[in-house]
Amino acid sequence: MRTRSKSLTANHWGVGIVETEDGRIVSVTPHPDDPDPSPINENIAGSLSGSARVRRPAVRQSYLEHGAEADIGERGRDPYVEVSWDTALDLIASELNRVRSNYGNKAIFGGSYGWSSAGRFHHAQSQLKRFLNATGGSVRSEGNYSYNAALVLMPHIVKNFRDHVKETTRLRTVASNGKLMVMFGGVPIRNAQVTDGGAGRHMLRGDLLACVDAGVKFINFSPLRGDVIDALNAEWIPPRPGSDTALMMGLAHTLLDEGLHDVEFLGRYTVGFEKLEAYLLGHADGEVKDAEWASRQSGVPADRIKTLAREMTAQRTMICTAFGLQRADFGEQVLWMTVALASMLGQIGLPGGGYAIGYGGNAVIGSSDRPIRWANFSQGKNPIDEFIPVAMTADMLLRPGEAYDYNGEERIFPDIKMVWWAGGNPFHHCQDLNKLRRAFQRPETIIVNEVNWTSTARHADIVLPVAAAQERDDFGGGKQDFTLMPMPKAAEPVGQARCEFDIYVDLEKRLSLGTAYSDGLSKEEWLDRLWTQMRERVMPSGKELPESFNEFLRGDVIEFDDPAPEAVFLEDFRADPYTFPLPTPSGKIELASDVIASFGYSDCPGHPTWLPPREWLSETSKEYPLCLLSGQPETRLHSQLDNGAFSLSRKVQGREPVLMNPDDASVRGIVQGDIVLLHNSRGRCLAGAVVTDAIATGNVFLWTGAWYDPDLEDPDHLDRHGNPNVLTHDHRTSRLGQGPAAQTAMINVRKYEKTAPDVTIFQPPIVASDD
Repeated sequence: MRTRSKSLTANHWGVGIVETEDGRIVSVTPHPDDPDPSPINENIAGSLSGSARVRRPAVRQSYLEHGAEADIGERGRDPYVEVSWDTALDLIASELNRVRSNYGNKAIFGGSYGWSSAGRFHHAQSQLKRFLNATGGSVRSEGNYSYNAALVLMPHIVKNFRDHVKETTRLRTVASNGKLMVMFGGVPIRNAQVTDGGAGRHMLRGDLLACVDAGVKFINFSPLRGDVIDALNAEWIPPRPGSDTALMMGLAHTLLDEGLHDVEFLGRYTVGFEKLEAYLLGHADGEVKDAEWASRQSGVPADRIKTLAREMTAQRTMICTAFGLQRADFGEQVLWMTVALASMLGQIGLPGGGYAIGYGGNAVIGSSDRPIRWANFSQGKNPIDEFIPVAMTADMLLRPGEAYDYNGEERIFPDIKMVWWAGGNPFHHCQDLNKLRRAFQRPETIIVNEVNWTSTARHADIVLPVAAAQERDDFGGGKQDFTLMPMPKAAEPVGQARCEFDIYVDLEKRLSLGTAYSDGLSKEEWLDRLWTQMRERVMPSGKELPESFNEFLRGDVIEFDDPAPEAVFLEDFRADPYTFPLPTPSGKIELASDVIASFGYSDCPGHPTWLPPREWLSETSKEYPLCLLSGQPETRLHSQLDNGAFSLSRKVQGREPVLMNPDDASVRGIVQGDIVLLHNSRGRCLAGAVVTDAIATGNVFLWTGAWYDPDLEDPDHLDRHGNPNVLTHDHRTSRLGQGPAAQTAMINVRKYEKTAPDVTIFQPPIVASDD
């Protein structure tokens, strides 16, 4: 007789109801209280039991036979041998001792991006870094791929960007006070399925619809109409990708030329406007940045730029800029110009007005905040001070000892001998994957903890199978979410997969670390400790939590009150800039920064500047005339669970879909459902054509996160599956922020006339087992 059971689960994309049959997960359905649940949950059952699951520890065959220092074989090409846990852990312990003894801990890179689990305890990044810190530390990365340019720039001109995200003006104040929302890059609600730590309730769609009901008008500047939901009835104005800074300057010049800018606000709350004004008027370079000039850069009619500038100043206007716009050449400039344009309107700090960066960037920006800091598994202190900007992994591995600039400093790339990656997929995040493949040949040892055989796992020497979120007890709570989510174990780990905590405890013993990592506690005792901390932190609020962690696991989602439901960004500063100054050198908004100017960076001068993208209206556009856009898909979080049912359901002939305008498709003889070849000088990939007028001519949109599947017998390592990062360049936004610039890439597309090769990435690369 079959046994069935149901329990809660939580992931970065929210809460779900897990149904198991005879101990195996068969479905995950929406939580009934979530107003807009994510269908990404539909990927879980198939992915966790699929053929790509890592079921046993595995070692690259060449590495197992010849050792770490032998130049034999090739990562990404070699097959694997399954081994026992003892064999794998003995190898790791031996390698850690060798690398630490021969090179020191500065030769170890702890590569973890942290998205693997929403749990507060079983958090891959925290687990790995706490363990490496207990061994003497490791080199780390700093920043993130989502908004790294903002993390570096914004403290110079306004304040810490993480405070921006937390304090973003609530959309409900836009509904009650706003009249116009001008969106650069839209508000892509597909991104808002997720938030780091999990979203108990998805509220963004409802908040946007409330704005519609209140009569707010929306304008969507984006090459992709789908960057906003149809219900907003937004005016769609598709600019040339990479031209948003110029477009904003055309709006700003119109305000200046017609005397519509708020002189009083600029004088009281900002510094440096005179330098920006001179630049807009062409005093610096002889080129006036008026609406006609902006039209030549952006393709947006000059008359519409002028009329919009007048509309913006005549009513309460919210300017919002999507995260994706800064992930392009000179991405700092669009952020700085967003602040400048909003300052000229003079509505910063007013309900429903000012600016917001990142509406739609995750599930909670502008919708909610957590009342307290949730308890979490501490990483401890890293004895190693070395770090790299997050997008410079390939450069670090390929250029040890070389100097580079970053935020006013000259830094040196460390010489990395060992990489340990957990909770992330660099073959999703990093640009120019052919370059990354070369870089991944350089270390002596690479260890990867994984649930599935992704390309990152296939470029490791030692692969450790780890338990998924549904295969262990934990609790979730987002960084800005107001809910605590039970995450009870629903099924046993598949194969020999283990919780990472137990893996590190075994290594702690092998390395004679005492209790430096575990603190002498089991994972169950750690969860009890964290729950005790949660109860203590919540107590002052008067909210009662269940007495024991086990009682909480058996219950439902616990909601808290939003601590600032009517938050308005910089409201206190506007009320009194002297009592509440900004943490900038002047205490005001810096429309020109002497600090940034002092760095002498030609790719990020001391005030907002128009810098044409490296690949744009240049000679490259003749051979590669289409702009490649890429972004978070609807069907998964980054590359997670790409082999799940929902993700697979949107593939086209087994490939990732690429959106093409009918005109661009027609001249190339491409029709709906064709397999097409996307190519430029960096790489080639196959994808499935989706022909739609929802994307402007001259552009194609290929979703990120398809598991990279290179044909290594092909001279250009053709990716058979459709990963855009084989086409994107690996330059950075600027020497200031060193952020990723993947949105700047020109390509061409043609129908693939040959018999398309099979996608192989969902089959494990195992050739033998040690038993």
